[in-house]
Amino acid sequence: MVTDKRSGRYGPLRSATALAGAVIAMSQPVAHAQGRYSYDVVVYGGTPAGVIAARAAACQGQRTALVVPGKRLGGVVSGGLTRTDFGRQETVGGMSREFFVRVGRRYQKDIAWFFEPHVAEEVFWEMARDAGVDIFQNHRLKEADGVRRARQRIWAVIAENGARFSAKVFVDCSYEGDLMAQAGVSYTWGRESVSDYGEDLAGVRPKDRNHQFDFAVPARDEEGRLLPEVGEQKRGDIGEGDRKVQAYNFRMCLSDDPANRVPFPKPEGYDPSRYRVLGLWLNGMAEQKGRAPHLDEALLPAEMPNRKWDFNNRGAFSTDYIGKSWEYPNASYARRAEIWREHEDYTKGLFYFLANDPSVPAELQAEINRFGLAADEFADNGHFPTQLYIREARRMAGDFVMTQADIQTELTKPDTIGMGSYGSDSHNVQRYEQADGTVQNEGNMEVPVQPYEIPYRVLLPRRQEAENLLVPVCLSASHVAYSTLRMEPVYMIIGQAAGVAADLAIRNRCAVQQIDTGELRRRLKEQGAVLSCPR
Repeated sequence: MVTDKRSGRYGPLRSATALAGAVIAMSQPVAHAQGRYSYDVVVYGGTPAGVIAARAAACQGQRTALVVPGKRLGGVVSGGLTRTDFGRQETVGGMSREFFVRVGRRYQKDIAWFFEPHVAEEVFWEMARDAGVDIFQNHRLKEADGVRRARQRIWAVIAENGARFSAKVFVDCSYEGDLMAQAGVSYTWGRESVSDYGEDLAGVRPKDRNHQFDFAVPARDEEGRLLPEVGEQKRGDIGEGDRKVQAYNFRMCLSDDPANRVPFPKPEGYDPSRYRVLGLWLNGMAEQKGRAPHLDEALLPAEMPNRKWDFNNRGAFSTDYIGKSWEYPNASYARRAEIWREHEDYTKGLFYFLANDPSVPAELQAEINRFGLAADEFADNGHFPTQLYIREARRMAGDFVMTQADIQTELTKPDTIGMGSYGSDSHNVQRYEQADGTVQNEGNMEVPVQPYEIPYRVLLPRRQEAENLLVPVCLSASHVAYSTLRMEPVYMIIGQAAGVAADLAIRNRCAVQQIDTGELRRRLKEQGAVLSCPR
């Protein structure tokens, strides 16, 4: 694996303050012509991984551009997900931990894992800017023919507006892996079968204990028609692979402060019959328990600072829009926009239904109506979250694929770049009609893991496909392994490694597959990264 033993000339990361003047001066783009820019490192994607990868490369002295499809930084962390899925806190180090420390300072705390969306975005901008990263907003990759390459090297990417960015190393930090895909790198999506990698958690799953219908709810109405939000597809055989993708949702930021609360809006075209299965489930639960369902049985609220709450999916019918994400990974930009709007309409309708429909048990409805959209968040988007939670899209197929064994038994790696510790967590993939005519969900997987080491190899395409590209988000892993790697603190951990690795490849004039991983680990450790953990 290690073929080049030379070290970088400038040593480990220096402080942002010490670097400020020099790095900002170095980071100015070399413009060959109008709209043409030349950098050392180009990072595509404003996700947390993208911000941290760009920061890490810039702090090593590389002229770095962060090219963002939209206008915001931070992806889902600043777009709604403010209840951090960190697993074991001690496994989060380096710039990933620095983010949470900086957020904590805004609340006069040592560190904050729960926070407000606007605070997260402010900190991401701060971390990028104080490292001297040049940020290009609203520069989405051209949908076709947006990557220029010669043999195994990418030499430029082109945005929809015609801007061209050349670089020595590219880092695809998008949730979708569009740069990777256009570069001709092998990838997959959906679920492997049990036999593909010998994973007993792979493929179609048996009924899980969580987020399921635990009593009979009919899948059809009185006329025999399938109810809305129940899929027509068959479940598939247990352990069978498919091209189905776990559910996406919006992580809602709500407020229970009457002075900062906006009523749930009635979406255009709202039809309460769309949520009939939800009504049947809630009333069936009331019959089973002898009481109305509690709020935290239908949704997952978590309190944030300043009377705000992060709401996530919980239960058999909630904020997850089950079965509606399958097309997304390979869809056109136009179709993705439609899928995004469909998720938004579903979510707005869900909360309006819970807050207003007479079929919802009164006690639960009263609990829901304590909340509304947070008036001081996402003001330019109707107070609705700005990032769809794309839990999983494309996954690169590199020479090394991280699998279930790497998160359960083969926990150490010689080329470790960080740690993961959150359980293997896949949300439901489909909602279907069972043979007895009742409705059920399939795909949920919540399996604890021991802290495991993440190898550098998961970032690497096959060298014959691309030798100057790193992929921290749509990385090389099976669905089972990706279900724990996909957490945002881990994306930031991997992003930092990508930024430092890019510097090593540039300074040593070698392919990203050839860098000295011992030197990479040394630098990361000096930067505060946690590479291993006592067990």
